[in-house]
Amino acid sequence: MINIKNMNVIDLILHAAGFMAPALFVALGVTLLARLFMKTKLSTRGISRQFAINFAVGLAVCVAGLVITGHDGRMWTYAALVLMVATSQWALG
Repeated sequence: MINIKNMNVIDLILHAAGFMAPALFVALGVTLLARLFMKTKLSTRGISRQFAINFAVGLAVCVAGLVITGHDGRMWTYAALVLMVATSQWALG
């Protein structure tokens, strides 16, 4: 377990960025690939809104994985991350 009391601000920011990075990159990849491969126009207006929704879903999955297991970065959390972000993008279409 990480002791936040012993962290300085830079370490805390870097740790939070590392925690959010998988959700960020999966959301970005899924959003861009959906634009490339989907033939119909998506119902949500704008790629930035789709990205924000997908990122929020991905971050919620990462937090749920941390709460359930007590550790971040478990493989089943990443599998759930990809599945839920893809499902979110599908629902947006």
